[in-house]
Amino acid sequence: MENGSMKVLLGVDDLPKTYYNIQPDLPVPLPPPLNPATREPIGPEALAPIFPKEIIRQEVSQNRTEPIPEELREAYLRLGRPTPLYRATRLEKLLDTPARIYYKREDLNPVGSHKPNTAIAQAFFAMREGVERLTTETGAGQWGSALAYSTNYFGLKCTVFMVRVSYDQKPYRKHLMHLFGAEVFPSPSDRTTYGRKLLKNNGHNPGSLGIAISEALEAAVTGTGTKYSLGSVLNHVLMHQTVIGQETLKQLEMIDETPDVMVGSVGGGSNFAGFTFPAIGERLKGKLDTRFVAVEPESIPSLTKGVYDYDFGDTAETTPLLKMYTLGHAFVPPSIHAGGLRYHGAAPLVSLLLHQGIIEARAFNQLSTFEAGEIFTRTEGIVPAPETCHAIKGAIELALEAKDRNEPMVIAFNFSGHGLLDLEGYAQYMAGSLGET
Repeated sequence: MENGSMKVLLGVDDLPKTYYNIQPDLPVPLPPPLNPATREPIGPEALAPIFPKEIIRQEVSQNRTEPIPEELREAYLRLGRPTPLYRATRLEKLLDTPARIYYKREDLNPVGSHKPNTAIAQAFFAMREGVERLTTETGAGQWGSALAYSTNYFGLKCTVFMVRVSYDQKPYRKHLMHLFGAEVFPSPSDRTTYGRKLLKNNGHNPGSLGIAISEALEAAVTGTGTKYSLGSVLNHVLMHQTVIGQETLKQLEMIDETPDVMVGSVGGGSNFAGFTFPAIGERLKGKLDTRFVAVEPESIPSLTKGVYDYDFGDTAETTPLLKMYTLGHAFVPPSIHAGGLRYHGAAPLVSLLLHQGIIEARAFNQLSTFEAGEIFTRTEGIVPAPETCHAIKGAIELALEAKDRNEPMVIAFNFSGHGLLDLEGYAQYMAGSLGET
């Protein structure tokens, strides 16, 4: 095939041996988290009740790379890393575009999304420190499933607070978590003081990731032998995900391709960051001239319409203040099917890069992203998760823009998860009852 292969595979020895930490390469320092009471920067000790020690060390690390221990690398291999890179030739043909479109397959592991890349790492480091249980939140259930898999793998217990609207929309996610031995509660729940307060005020509260985070944090700090695990937003999470981008750059190099644009969907920011940060690091060093496009829902437009300011990461105001693009921590998002994108803010690192003009952001409505998902299913034969549909929509728009300019270009996007447990959303779409937001 001219200009690249349809499928690019890496060997076992190509699995990254380190994570990439973008912080030393940033053009300006990342604004520190603040104590909400004093608005002074917090030290690592403030995170000790919540996270394992090694996770805290990684969170504040200024090392350009952090080692991946061999036992953890073995776990990655069992998850199916390294993952393949595909060229979307059938999609290109349908669009009649001169663009070459590549997608990184993060849907091929046991839970079907990119989330295990950090879940397996967090469970490993917690296990090594003697933690007995991890608590967390989840939106669509991809993160909860990943942590349930990972805690089971390393012999820990797991408690998941799942956003209530997704708990009801996606019942098979909770069944999968139960199968891996996790406890799963709809959030807001009656398991925490904060959850009971919300239920008393509004018994039909659809929940949000901010609310679920508050419940998971409360359960962590009040539990014995318990720590909290986060699926996005914070620095260590984004760093763990860079195994994706490191592999992708190696695969593109193998077929002599240089990405003109890299695309990823953004809720908190972990899959976008994991896919793009290694390439952004190369651009910051002057070695690449790639554009980076973050795609989000129009109904939760933190990057395109949010304010770049300090805000709480959760709804109950229990976290430190983080400098990020935010819609406000009290924002309750609409009940869209892309549950993993229903977050009021974006990762501080992603937000800083947008504020510095290094990445750009676009937003699309729900109906248009499901249309993109249907196009991808019928051309490439893979059903994408609603979150992934946003990245596909972004890639399609860029390919059509290349067509209008008659400009050959290389577009790469992260296929962050499959949609086989999201078929209710597709059923509504095909029945014509899916809303735009």
